[in-house]
Amino acid sequence: MSDRELRVVIVDDEAPARNLLREYLAEVPGVTVAAECANGFEAVKAVSESQPDLLLLDIQMPKLDGFEVLELLEREVPVIFITAHDEHALRAFEVHAVDYLLKPFNADRLAEAVSRARERIADGTTQPVGDLAAAARPDRGGLERILVRDGSEVHVIPINAVDYIEARDDAVAIHAGGHSHLKAQRLAALEERLDRDDFVRVHRSYIINIDRLGRIELYAKDSRIAILTDGTKIPVSRSGYARLRELL
Repeated sequence: MSDRELRVVIVDDEAPARNLLREYLAEVPGVTVAAECANGFEAVKAVSESQPDLLLLDIQMPKLDGFEVLELLEREVPVIFITAHDEHALRAFEVHAVDYLLKPFNADRLAEAVSRARERIADGTTQPVGDLAAAARPDRGGLERILVRDGSEVHVIPINAVDYIEARDDAVAIHAGGHSHLKAQRLAALEERLDRDDFVRVHRSYIINIDRLGRIELYAKDSRIAILTDGTKIPVSRSGYARLRELL
């Protein structure tokens, strides 16, 4: 990596900030700006198309924030986070040894971060950032929406629109309003981010929106099924039934 150009993608929703980053990067030898993105949707597409070596990623953005961008990427990309003062995120970055730029920063600080990233890329010690989002994101209660990438499209599913979630190998199927969206995520990982008062895991492979529960029927001895308001039948385990009884 040290003997070739470092391809960088800039992501920030503010044009002056992007211009400043481009200006600073022009002073760093061996760096090429592969793409410049004004929002998270553009960033997801740019990473897929331009295959950058490094991502300069703003966290606080409308529509998709920086952590949601990481969640949607289909390849691991070294990241330098750009953030306003956020103690929770900064602590997580330091623990995970991920570099960040705290606004406002100068050209020397950016050059230092890029140099450090170049060294880590060269010796293969870059940190995976997929799990970092959960650690760095402030705890603001239950998940408000689920993001699902489908090729070049990103589906934004409001959490209250979800009927139930089904485990499928290393992915989950999000069922909402008669449509099903496949997301590359473990059911347990998604369950951790759901509001336990609204969603309950009734079976090792199923989580249901409690508002969609129509009734529970005995299927066989010690076996039950949950029938949702749209008629969908979901198996209920013993432990799942116990959790349901606590909420009902």
